[in-house]
Formats: sequence, C-alpha cells, structure tokens
Amino acid sequence: MRIGVAKEIKTDEYRVALTPAGARELVLRGHDVLIETTAGEGSAFPDSEYTRAGAQVVSVDDVWAEAELLLKVKEPIAQEYPRLREGLVLFTYLHIAADEPLTRALVESGISAVAYETVETDDRRLPLLAPMSEIAGRLAAQAGAYFLEKPLGGRGLLLGGVPGVAPGRVLVLGGGVVGYNAAIIAIGLGAQVTILDRSIDRMRYLDEILSGRVSTVMSSALQIESSIADADVVIGAVLVPGAVAPKLVTREMLGVMKKGAVIVDVAIDQGGCVETARPTTHTDPVYSVDGITHYCVANMPGGVPITSTKALTNATLPYVEAIAEHGLAEAVARDVALGRGVNVLDGKITYAPVAEAHELEYTPLENVLPLTPA
Repeated sequence: MRIGVAKEIKTDEYRVALTPAGARELVLRGHDVLIETTAGEGSAFPDSEYTRAGAQVVSVDDVWAEAELLLKVKEPIAQEYPRLREGLVLFTYLHIAADEPLTRALVESGISAVAYETVETDDRRLPLLAPMSEIAGRLAAQAGAYFLEKPLGGRGLLLGGVPGVAPGRVLVLGGGVVGYNAAIIAIGLGAQVTILDRSIDRMRYLDEILSGRVSTVMSSALQIESSIADADVVIGAVLVPGAVAPKLVTREMLGVMKKGAVIVDVAIDQGGCVETARPTTHTDPVYSVDGITHYCVANMPGGVPITSTKALTNATLPYVEAIAEHGLAEAVARDVALGRGVNVLDGKITYAPVAEAHELEYTPLENVLPLTPA
C-alpha cells in the first residue's frame, strides 16, 4: 500500500504522524511510504532520516494525490478540504463531533475517515487517545502552575507552597487518563489535589494507586460548584468518547472562584467542559473571563512534539500495519476496536455520537462494510 504522511499546517502544531522508525517498519513490510517534505522537522526528524529509513520525500500535492492511506495528527483544516477525495483512507485525530463544517466536508468528499480518538476496545479503553491524554494531563498541571504567576495574570501563588505556607489547591474534573496524569504532576508539585468523578470503582482505583494522596469525591453539579470555590487551578478532564463534552462549569460558577485562578480545559477538542471555554493556541494560550484565566489550547501535546510523536507512533503503528496489510474493510472485520474508529465512510456518518451532535443521519458501519473476515 502507498502510505502518505502529511505535514501538519494547523497553527502551532509541530507533531508528525509517523517517526522514521515507524516508516522503516512499514517499508520492511513492503509498503511505499511517502513523507511530505519537512513534515518531521517540528519533531526533530529531518527529511534525511526518513530517506535513510527507505521512505520517499515528496511534495504536498503528491502526498495527498498518491497515497491510499494518509496519516495525519490533527484534523484537516479548511484549506485542506479540497484535497479530500473518494478512495483515500484518512487516519488521524478528527474530533468531528465539535466541528460540523469538517463533518460535512468529509461526507461530501466520499473519503474513508478513521478517527484515532474513537478506536475503542471491548473493555472501553481508547488505545490511540491514551498516549496524548497522558501527555495533555501532565501538561495541564504544569500550565496551571505556570499561569498562577502574577505577571501572567494569575493569583500570584506558588502551587506547591513552601514550609510554613500552605500549597495551592487543584480540582480535577474527571478521573480518567487525563485526570490521573494531571493528578500525578500536581501531587509532584506539592499541591492539594481533589478529583471529582462519577464512578465509585474508578475512585477506589485512584485512591489505591495514588496511595491516598488525593481526595476523591462523587461528582455532581452542586459538588462542582462547592469545590470550584476553593480551587486555585481547575482542570477539565472529562471525556465522552467521540461526543461533545458536557458543560460542567457554567459562566455563573466563575463568580464563586478566586480571582486569578486558572482553568485548564483539556476537553476543548471536544467542545470543552467549561461554558466560557474557546480554543486557543500555544502562541496565545490564555484569556480571562470574569477575572479567571482560561487555558484552552486545542493541541496541548503539540507543544512537546518529540515526546508526542514517538508516543503516537508507538500506539498507532499496529493499526496502520493492519490497514496497510489487509485494506480497511478486512482490517475492520478482523478488529472491532478499529471499526469503532470509522467515523465517515462512503458519504455516510458511521459513528452515532457524531451524527447526534450535528443532527445528521447515522448509518451503522455494518450497513456499509462487511464486518466478518473474508
């Protein structure tokens, strides 16, 4: 199969969808790998490393036109919509439940669009979202601590405190992969950490694995409003796979928060879990609403592209190899988890939460593809 790797052109996105090591593995399996020129430079992988791995370095026009399977990191942006075409399999983070124009562009193009973030195993793990969630969670705690500094608009509080001075308080909304990793870093910084979640089993697990160093509390609207008043940093870490994030923090709740407190909304890719959140960039990461600093960078792992690119390739490569070896239809038939990643196929939306988000027609994947191996 001809596998293309496009250069990311979204603002402040430095990741690339495949490392030279990953390219080498695909080449050894007999596939042609086309890398768009300078695609890996933001992750410290020059074209020469891909060439040594056996890949071909080509132009942007060639990588989009010649690839049968196209790998990206972020969703296509408007200027890339004309490149979407029938017969191409796009494998990337899509987050289209929060992006109706892209959803319609994918449907109208006839492309096969497979989303990393909705590949889901039977035990509800999200193997391709997990590595970026780990990174985003860890960055969220760092960002919260940084933007608490007074010159940056924060309260002027050292999150970890010092002997004789109490540390700051971090409130984490959601105890999944993002929340757990945010808590690890916040604990390491010396903060007092509270995690709100709706699963008692998950809270038992967090209490055990974090050795009781966090407070776990059942989440509710009343509890969020009560807890947010004491917090110096609030980290939004909720996820409904493939669907728009629920709005847990309302505009009114900002009024009970401490002035100069920081909200980090990691769920912003899925629309955000804070009513006042809007996407920001690494270049211009924060803004203030009612005296509360909002950090809502939509591609947080893109700020550490060397780590992120390696972690992403580690997770995606087995799925890329499966699609390249068997074709999308057979690969999906062999692996139900990959099938859940198919969001758009043959002009139809095949992932229910996306169709529901935009009030568009949903077509079950089995109505479009045979889901039994040949």
